[in-house]
Amino acid sequence: MRDAALDKKGEDFTAIDVRDRTILADTFAIVTGRSRIQVRSIADAIVEAAERFGFRAARVEGHAEGGWMLLDLGSVIVHVFTPEQRSFYNLERLWSSFAQRTARSS
Repeated sequence: MRDAALDKKGEDFTAIDVRDRTILADTFAIVTGRSRIQVRSIADAIVEAAERFGFRAARVEGHAEGGWMLLDLGSVIVHVFTPEQRSFYNLERLWSSFAQRTARSS
């Protein structure tokens, strides 16, 4: 998955372990594409790579808009953003602050 994103010149690939924080997935992968066309290309390459390894995308969202695509690959959810969308939603900060709040409340 990471290699597929990087082959399409995806930038700032990050994987966040969320298995103890949510039932949605074990890992959130986040990668940036410089344009909406590149975001779509990265997402398509990731889906193709997953299929080569016997996995199927249960859901793909955002293809028409291309600013933020979400790929549900089961235990991994991939977010492919344009730089503006990634900065706006800032999932890295959101999920790290969630972990800090959980640790304090325990």
